[in-house]
Amino acid sequence: MSRNDRGQMVLAAAAMLALALIPLGFAYLQLGYHEDVAASTAPETPGSETVRLLERAVYEAGGEATGHPWAGREGAVRRVNASLAPRERDIESAQLAGGVAVRIERNASAASDWAREHCPSGAGRLFGDCEAIDGMVVQERADETHLLAVAYDLRIVDDRGETALTVVIRADG
Repeated sequence: MSRNDRGQMVLAAAAMLALALIPLGFAYLQLGYHEDVAASTAPETPGSETVRLLERAVYEAGGEATGHPWAGREGAVRRVNASLAPRERDIESAQLAGGVAVRIERNASAASDWAREHCPSGAGRLFGDCEAIDGMVVQERADETHLLAVAYDLRIVDDRGETALTVVIRADG
């Protein structure tokens, strides 16, 4: 076989390989594509949007408690409530525009249960006492009041039906 024949054979093999790759390229480009398929693989659960909005609202309102002395924790809770209550109403209204009826209420007993379960007690703990006030859990840290969490009862009505949830939203995200 001459050098010229080998060169032509290599060119012919490259051309055949290129032709074989064309259908593979089309298959790759179309793999999994369908215009009806949502971009997210996780289905949206009832209340998940409400919980996301509440997480942000609680995080932003949590700063209202910082700086208040522990002895004035009730005043700190009132300030957090003054900041948080309008945000909760806005979340209810915003959801209604999208065809979802949401009712948000604080859950004092869930806040007390959360505080009992998640706040350390006894000697050697890093921070002071925790207390649940009006559905909010606050803790003493260096004689200041810090918001830890807010407990909610949510009732969501959408085209899938009615869902009731109890959630505890941590203030630290």
